[in-house]
Amino acid sequence: MRLTTLRTPDGTRAARVDGEVAVEIDAPDVGALLADPAWRARADAADGPRHDLAAADLAPLVPRPAKILCVGLNYRTHILEMGRELPEHPTLFAKFPEALVGPHDEIALDPQSQAVDWEAELAVVVGAPVRRATEAEAEAAIAGFAVLNDVTMRDWQYRTLQWLQGKTFEATTPFGPQLVTPDELPGGVRPALALTCAVDGETVQSANTSDLVFDPVALVGYVSRILTLGPGDVIATGTPGGVGHARTPARYLTDGAVLTTAIDGLGEQRNTARAVVAAGV
Repeated sequence: MRLTTLRTPDGTRAARVDGEVAVEIDAPDVGALLADPAWRARADAADGPRHDLAAADLAPLVPRPAKILCVGLNYRTHILEMGRELPEHPTLFAKFPEALVGPHDEIALDPQSQAVDWEAELAVVVGAPVRRATEAEAEAAIAGFAVLNDVTMRDWQYRTLQWLQGKTFEATTPFGPQLVTPDELPGGVRPALALTCAVDGETVQSANTSDLVFDPVALVGYVSRILTLGPGDVIATGTPGGVGHARTPARYLTDGAVLTTAIDGLGEQRNTARAVVAAGV
């Protein structure tokens, strides 16, 4: 099953994706749909208005998740090529919903930052409440997967040892276009999918999600030992090598740059970076 969140004249609506058509579901967005324990049956039975997917205005897949947890340093090959040891535990930080934009929306280049970087990532979307999950419970709690780009203000991220301040600038993080359930993907809840990121048509990141040190099931289990995960919560699983900050010279997003993020089976984002004019800056 594939799900998305549409913007319509009457507000956002969850929709089931049938090929090139999006069929509205009686729910305001995918997050609200997942709050219903019967979300699969409800989505499958939906027969609302239909939209041409290619022309649809897509909102962030889950517009306002209660929690957005992110993971750093989680691609095995990238860690080893940097000469580091594989981590014993996941490195966690957070984002807030104000950071999210749709898969084709503009990315805001805030004038406060001169070092805006890209991070293509696989996102896990939680579909059921889970706390201190066993492996089986963690598997069952995964509703599906989506594309996310953890766009990062590097000059703010590295001001201190805590990364939050560089990770959650407003209107910077594309999320979508679709949630795809594990049964449709090779590897299921541990998907093996090619991931790429391009800037102005040049591929800058290329990896496979099977290279994650901590896979989606392990991450749901780990995070659920800290707090209760609920329907619509998001875990961004980390990015591979190829980010702009690690290049010599460093490379960052500029006004008008087009960022394309794609994961096989999950779809593609295409976002233009735009400089924000802010009063008093």
